[in-house]
Amino acid sequence: LSKHILNAQVSIRAPCCRKWFDCPDCHAESESHELRKAVEMAFMCKKCKKAFRKDMTEYEEADEYCPHCDNQYVVEAKEPKAMIGVEGEDARMDSRMIKDDREKIAMDRSLFAGKDVSDKLDTRPRR
Repeated sequence: LSKHILNAQVSIRAPCCRKWFDCPDCHAESESHELRKAVEMAFMCKKCKKAFRKDMTEYEEADEYCPHCDNQYVVEAKEPKAMIGVEGEDARMDSRMIKDDREKIAMDRSLFAGKDVSDKLDTRPRR
C-alpha cells in the first residue's frame, strides 16, 4: 500500500527499472534514479490483480476503468493528513477514556454563599 496515496487502485510498472509502484513518490523514495516517462504504461489492478497496458497518447475516459473487472482506477487521490487524535477504543462502546471520574469540587463564587469569606475581603482603609 502506498503511504502517499491511500486509495491507489492500480500499481504502475516503472519503465526504467521495471518494478511495481503505487505512485511516483514511492518510486522516488526507494530508487536512486529518476522515474523515466513512457508512452505505453503497464498497470496492475488492485481489485482483480490482473495486469494491462494503456497507450497514453490515445487515452480516453473509458480508459479510466480496468479492462478486466471495470474497477475505476482514475479517482481523486486521498492523501494522508496530519492530525492529532487519541488512541483508544470506540468511545461509543467504552467511555471510560473520556469520562472524568474524579469528584468535582463545587466552588461557590458568590459573596452571598453563606460561607465565611472575610479572608477574601479587602478591609484596608481606602485613601
